[in-house]
Amino acid sequence: MDGRKVPQEIVVEVGDVFKRILKETEKVRDEHKKDMSVLKAISIVLDRNPELRQEGLAYEVMQWYICRMEAWFAADTDMISLKCWDQAILLGGHGLMVQGYDPIIKELAKDIDVRLNHRVSKISRGCDKVVVKVENGLSFIADAAIVTVPLGVLKANLIQFEPKLPEWKVAAISDIGVGNENKIALLFDRVFWPNVELLGIVARTSYSCGYFLNLHKATGHPILVYMAAGRFADDLEKFSDEYAVKFVMSQLKKMFPDATEPVQYLVSHWGTDPNSLGCYSYDPVGMAGDVYDKLREPLDNLFFGGEAVTEEHQGSVHGAYSSGVLAARNCENHLLERLGDFRKLQLISFSGDALLEPIFPLQISRM
Repeated sequence: MDGRKVPQEIVVEVGDVFKRILKETEKVRDEHKKDMSVLKAISIVLDRNPELRQEGLAYEVMQWYICRMEAWFAADTDMISLKCWDQAILLGGHGLMVQGYDPIIKELAKDIDVRLNHRVSKISRGCDKVVVKVENGLSFIADAAIVTVPLGVLKANLIQFEPKLPEWKVAAISDIGVGNENKIALLFDRVFWPNVELLGIVARTSYSCGYFLNLHKATGHPILVYMAAGRFADDLEKFSDEYAVKFVMSQLKKMFPDATEPVQYLVSHWGTDPNSLGCYSYDPVGMAGDVYDKLREPLDNLFFGGEAVTEEHQGSVHGAYSSGVLAARNCENHLLERLGDFRKLQLISFSGDALLEPIFPLQISRM
């Protein structure tokens, strides 16, 4: 990146080519029984269709589109499964929560006993009860429980299960990938950038590409958010916040030499935060097709939810919320059946958008 502005026509043209390449990877997927990475499939497509190869600046723009794809999955394209890769589209398009998710959390938490700073260390099942033990020594006893901790926490075995989770459940936890995407939010005293949605950075590799999300366009506040995904997000977490901001500002000043220093900044650490140990799930190469069903499958009176159990909408708030609704309904049916109030009830299967009914108005910007 040398600070030169990329002509818009090149961005559009390369974007169209990238769409064609992704469309061609579907043919590769149909031709091969064995799974492969999206990156390998792209390589096969380019070997078959040399006219789709890009050179010079157009090549760097192509790497930026790959970078954007990696941000979508929070993983590098050499890790993403071609067989499972999909672009499921939710109704309503993309939007930004102007006030963040705080209003949603507060609304959902009304009249519920929420215990903060109670990190679970052990979950025991037996005698039709579930005992949840937390690090401060307290224990909570219930007729049933729903586990919605991030997949990264389950992978790290930070919670002890008694009896131990069955091998098929452990395998499901292991098989689904956990990606990483971090954000560096920069608050400035003034706006010195154009009124666009994204400010992209092109380079010779997708690792070196990047982009800033312009929050000023949606919120009116002079804020840019730098997005880092995959291995680059992992590497960025190895440094101090000060170093990360210094690096990001060096990128920004190549585009805007008159850029001022941020008056405030915030850096996320999803990959190393002990409460997450990753950003959200993705489909790695070679993953079995029934892994989501197995991860979601309850163990007697222990149910599982979270974005990682939703095959259709993994990595999204929609998926996390709808899976929680599903787990709660199945938990309720289980208890009613045990109490004898209902005839034997079958577990509700995941039905995607049917569980995503709006429950309160939200202030959403379409950027």
